[in-house]
Amino acid sequence: MIALHSCISLLLTGLYLLVVVYLIKGWASLKRPRANLNAGITKVTVLIAARNEEARISYTIDDVLAQDYPKHLTEIIIVDDHSTDCTADIIRGYADRGVKLLQLQEDQPLNSYKKKAIAKAIDLSTGELMIATDADCRMGSKWLSSVVDYYETSNLVMISSPVTYFEERSLFEYMQTLEFSYLIGIGAAFIGNGRASTCNGANFAYRKDVFYEVGGFKGIDDLASGDDELLLQKVAELYPNRIGFLKKRDAVVYTHAKHTLNEFLQQRRRWASKSTKYKDKKIVALAVAIWLFNLSMLINAGLGFYNIYFLKLFAVQFLLKFLFEAALLLPITAFFKRANLVGLLILLIPIHIIYFVYIGLMGNTSKYVWKGRTVR
Repeated sequence: MIALHSCISLLLTGLYLLVVVYLIKGWASLKRPRANLNAGITKVTVLIAARNEEARISYTIDDVLAQDYPKHLTEIIIVDDHSTDCTADIIRGYADRGVKLLQLQEDQPLNSYKKKAIAKAIDLSTGELMIATDADCRMGSKWLSSVVDYYETSNLVMISSPVTYFEERSLFEYMQTLEFSYLIGIGAAFIGNGRASTCNGANFAYRKDVFYEVGGFKGIDDLASGDDELLLQKVAELYPNRIGFLKKRDAVVYTHAKHTLNEFLQQRRRWASKSTKYKDKKIVALAVAIWLFNLSMLINAGLGFYNIYFLKLFAVQFLLKFLFEAALLLPITAFFKRANLVGLLILLIPIHIIYFVYIGLMGNTSKYVWKGRTVR
């Protein structure tokens, strides 16, 4: 029985290490985009869905207005999703600078207010390229021009761009930044390997006509989340070779880690809930295998209290996981100029094992709270 248990543990470990090697290769395959020698000519629409964001939305709007991309080619549409604070009033204050406010007025309860908000904004948009971000994000002045340059020189229909956390205030938030870098790296690496699977809606661009060509959010609108990854996977079915990841620092969007454990777990359960709708079942199978690997580590750590053999087995898994993940994270965090965070991996791994197993169970079995609403 011990021999069979060991074989299964080592098999899962080997599979996970192969996945990490695949990710290392994918990240390295992402080339720096070539420079666009011509001025941008694409009309873009910046899409922002906002709900109760009075504390930070003015920073986001100011950053978008400060872009170096031509103003006559930039449209900004912000959808207020039934905010109960001063969010709408703040947005309205930018009307004289071209910021358009659209207020959702849904009589019947929805499970996916954000998708509804984005779809309505797209219906009203006049741009060719939709560029979505969130109402609590910050970006540099070259953000839009970097995305458009990549779009115009690479014949793409969809672009995933980098997102990271900043302004951390605690060890907990620094560890989130490291883990989030891993998640962004996964999405980027899969694209680098020619198999788009995940992205982040805080920095996401796609052609308007392609959005309609794939039916928009139809078929994925029963989940509150998924306006990014699930849309990407729909597009990947039609245009598998025309989705890119913009590996350029000027294109980075910055947001904040969650301040409390409860907020963090609610966010991760929301993200995990999307997996039931993934069109590429190979990705789902891979995620299940990674979950089983983490479960095997948790079981071996527990059994180690009764038999030192299992503790040794856990130690081998832990060491290999640390070395391979450090090799993946070093170039990713270096890109974000946060390579010093990799030292936290020794603390993050034990916590991540427990949380990953928990989220894998809870993300698909219960409702969660998002923006003051209980959704699924």
